[in-house]
Amino acid sequence: MADMRIGIIGGSGLGQALAGQHGAQPVEMDTPFGSPSGPILRTRWENVELAMLARHGEGHLFNPSSVPYRANIYALKSLGVTHIIASGAVGSLRDQIQPRDLAIPDQVIDKTFRRDPTFFDTGLVAHVEFAEPFCPVLRQVLIEAAADIEATVHNGGTYVCMEGPQFSSRAESHMHRQWGGDLIGMTCMPEAKLAREAEIAYALVALPTDYDCWRAHEPGASKQELLSEIIGNLQAATENAMQLIRAALRRLRNSPPPPSPAHNALELAIWSDKGKIDPAVLKRLGPLVSRYLLT
Repeated sequence: MADMRIGIIGGSGLGQALAGQHGAQPVEMDTPFGSPSGPILRTRWENVELAMLARHGEGHLFNPSSVPYRANIYALKSLGVTHIIASGAVGSLRDQIQPRDLAIPDQVIDKTFRRDPTFFDTGLVAHVEFAEPFCPVLRQVLIEAAADIEATVHNGGTYVCMEGPQFSSRAESHMHRQWGGDLIGMTCMPEAKLAREAEIAYALVALPTDYDCWRAHEPGASKQELLSEIIGNLQAATENAMQLIRAALRRLRNSPPPPSPAHNALELAIWSDKGKIDPAVLKRLGPLVSRYLLT
């Protein structure tokens, strides 16, 4: 794709690493859905132009429920972003997915309930397909890039997205395992849904920092020791994620992928009568729907 533009959304760990990038040009933006989490950083990695955003804001001040997801995705769309590689810290629900590994999930269970999950909440009805919540084309790039790094990268898995900010009870953790969950986190929803509505290919690099509470901790470890271990795991997983993303960017630069199914997600999704839509709604949603409703 000659017009491919890559966005990077950094979660816990990677978000702070992105915020510290030298030579990045910050872009302050506003949207009809408010301000993004912070300035979008325009920079280059591996000779690829990027738009980077720290999901939780500078200083990690937005908790998972208060992240301005709609503003973040709208702003990236307005800058012409066509693909998003996101990251996020998670707990592991499976023995084989160890802390410091990486995982590229292919499915999600959305348990969130306090967040605005759609751009089309009033004045226009759209129903996008979401059977495959993560772009298979972009996922494949990440999976192939895993061969270029030393870290263990798991292909696939179901991400259970909980509301938070509290962690799971032990009963909930066991239930999530029974549901078929492999990872537990708080941030990929509604982010992935909004990216689909914005016709942006979206894939997630999950960073396991520990086993969720279904698995007992080693006896004798203090709470401070456990916290230090988790922070160390996050730092190591963040470094692995940065290596994976760099490797993926090299592949995207050298061999651009075919278009994603996400790039036409609204083609059959808009059910409203074009002639009945308020012009103010069309103006508000212009970057998302202009190719279908303003021609």
